[in-house]
Amino acid sequence: MRTLRYVLLAGLLGAALSAQAAPVTYKLDPGHTMVLFSWSHFGFSNPTADIGISDGTVVFDEQNPSKSSVDVTMPLSNLDTHVPALDKHLKEPDFFNAEQYPTITFKSTNVQPLGGKHFKITGDLTVHGVTKPVVLDATLNNVGKHPMTGQQAIGFNATGTLKRSDFGLGAYAPKVSDDIQLHITTEGAVPKAGAQ
Repeated sequence: MRTLRYVLLAGLLGAALSAQAAPVTYKLDPGHTMVLFSWSHFGFSNPTADIGISDGTVVFDEQNPSKSSVDVTMPLSNLDTHVPALDKHLKEPDFFNAEQYPTITFKSTNVQPLGGKHFKITGDLTVHGVTKPVVLDATLNNVGKHPMTGQQAIGFNATGTLKRSDFGLGAYAPKVSDDIQLHITTEGAVPKAGAQ
């Protein structure tokens, strides 16, 4: 009887460990996501724009983070500098040409754990019809049950730098800086059963 009890307990423990080791898929929340990019304007100011996301997924493997992945879509229709005339200009053909290229996408190709809650995420960024590798320095803010929804949730921040000329967006460089600074914050949750 005692042996049977040990076998049952070992089986339950093994199942629990397997469940913990499985990758978890999170749907990112556009309402709690900001994708900010900033640049130098003739050395006088550093404007910032927010593009946000329309759709995004993070697969996080807590036991083996290198198997994790990120896939997001950012619509230029959401671009917001808080200056309507600038929003309009950035969407025109000399910059993003949003009519022809309405979205920006990022798909990770490698996640490298750096120790603790820090990761280096390499991925393909597609802007203006051009795809180039970009590296993000990411920090896992939290993972666990969300206190308001009760759903399993995740949140992280990330930073990076890219050259806009690499994507055919080099107008007015170098007076308007070619280097673009990225600052991202996001959170997501495991979708409830039956949710799309």
